[in-house]
Amino acid sequence: MKRALTLLLASLMLVGCLTGCGNSNNSDKSNSGGAPGNSSTTPPAENKELEGEITFWHSFTQGPRLETIQAAADAFMKDNPKVKINIETFSWADFYTKWTTGLASGNVPDMSSAVAIQVVEMIDADAIIPMDNLIDKIGRDNFYEKALTEMTAEDGHCYGVPLYSNTEAMWYRKDLLDKYNLKVPETWEEMYEAAKTITDGENGEVYGAAMPMGTNDMLATRWLHLYVRSAGETLITEDGKANLTSPTAIDGINYWVKMYNEVSPKDAMNYNTLDEATLYYQGKVCFDFNTGFHISGVEANSPDLMQYVDCAPIPRVNKGDPERGCETNNTPLVIWKNSKHPEICEAFIEYFYDPDRYVDFLLSVPVGMMPALKGVTDNEKYQSNPIVQDFAHANEVLYQMLDGSTSIGFEYGPRAEAGLLTSQRVIEEMFQDIVMNGTDVNQAAAAAEKKLNDLFETVG
Repeated sequence: MKRALTLLLASLMLVGCLTGCGNSNNSDKSNSGGAPGNSSTTPPAENKELEGEITFWHSFTQGPRLETIQAAADAFMKDNPKVKINIETFSWADFYTKWTTGLASGNVPDMSSAVAIQVVEMIDADAIIPMDNLIDKIGRDNFYEKALTEMTAEDGHCYGVPLYSNTEAMWYRKDLLDKYNLKVPETWEEMYEAAKTITDGENGEVYGAAMPMGTNDMLATRWLHLYVRSAGETLITEDGKANLTSPTAIDGINYWVKMYNEVSPKDAMNYNTLDEATLYYQGKVCFDFNTGFHISGVEANSPDLMQYVDCAPIPRVNKGDPERGCETNNTPLVIWKNSKHPEICEAFIEYFYDPDRYVDFLLSVPVGMMPALKGVTDNEKYQSNPIVQDFAHANEVLYQMLDGSTSIGFEYGPRAEAGLLTSQRVIEEMFQDIVMNGTDVNQAAAAAEKKLNDLFETVG
């Protein structure tokens, strides 16, 4: 915890933003559940009636997912009348701020959703407990191995139960490609040329793409990551250093600056995830990078465009390059160390993985949430869903992209530097500096790389 607070203060001084992460590197994390009985390594007594109150934070703010979670909690409380589950929802950005600032005061929940990159920070802050017994009870072999790996610490214990995964692909509008007699791009240059044709032809009504640079989000980091990763490189090297100045990284920065200048709405300078996604939902851009959540977004905003929505693999630098999955987002459930009732948290998580209940949750965003458990997609209820059937090709592409991809910065295994890469907005500030101030790309990249490496030193 001392290292966690040290990092918090260091990040405040370096970038003016709370991070709440540290690196204890303890070798005894198998007992990190605190007092006896507070660790998932010690299973609760069987057949003991559950009793107590817990708080569950999650970031599933959309209606169908929110309703599915609440329905499961209501059913669980009905089956366990002495249990009360208080659910609070936060956006992903607000959740990060909430738990990092709440660590010092103990204002954290009993259980929560998370993202894999944050789990590393939570482990380093000694804030959550191992989940191995629960995973084994559900069936370790039933989970996809890669998802478990991203929740596993150096001590060998797994600190999160994977709930679902999703992966990035290139989304496009089939009707716009047909209108201009364009093929689905396979390379970044082909994407630029198609986006330029569409931008020029639509006279400001529709843009080829949008290059988001908002400093309250991580999309510029993601876009650059996709370019660099497609070429076989990474933004964090194997020895834990930032990579913004390699020839490939510089090419990627130049590429996205060109995309912003020539095919993007100028408001994209300040776009966050919702701004960017809404532009696609409303049919205002042809190309975008996102997960299968784009399908439900279009359905809710522009259902008449559903027939024109599809995705393709992430573009490559050269035609002969292999197609690579570039980014996976694994979302787990975690139990916090200060919980007085980890046994209730475990029981509720196990309850949620009931096949029918779990499929209902996945189908609250069909194709958007890819199951963490094997064999779920063979379920008859899942297969009969109209969205799953209509977007079979997109689903196939997403699974293709899932293979070989990791969370950003996890290419060489889970590491705390990845959280700093995506949370501190260094790359977003770099892009804004280049575009707004005319700073030389090489100079801006070198400065940003140094800033990231200084941050990485705090967890090295």
